[in-house]
Amino acid sequence: MNVSRNFILAGAVYLVIGVCFGIYMGASQDHTFAPLHAHINLLGFTLMTVFGVLYRVFPETGHSGLARLHFWLHLGGTVILLIMLYLLFAGRIEEASMAPLAPIAEIAVLLGILIYAYNVLTNLK
Repeated sequence: MNVSRNFILAGAVYLVIGVCFGIYMGASQDHTFAPLHAHINLLGFTLMTVFGVLYRVFPETGHSGLARLHFWLHLGGTVILLIMLYLLFAGRIEEASMAPLAPIAEIAVLLGILIYAYNVLTNLK
């Protein structure tokens, strides 16, 4: 598994989704989903692309089980969180019903970021 490549590819997919979503909001003049749009662009495109580039620039950090675990935690947590936010802003669920899934997804993303930080601190030479 090439973690750098996977992060960059996932980031590209999120960029397309984020831009299309932004165009839709602008064209419809309905900005109800603006927080979701921001999360798509930040958690999806920006962070995934930055992680992918950093794993490519510093390959000693990308060839470990920690990097793979980081990828799956970030990807899984982000997908679940974005789906939950979509359902919330679309009025299909109430905020109270986001528990426990949304907090678990947030913790998965946080754990992935902590693993990334540990990986960089211990393997970056």
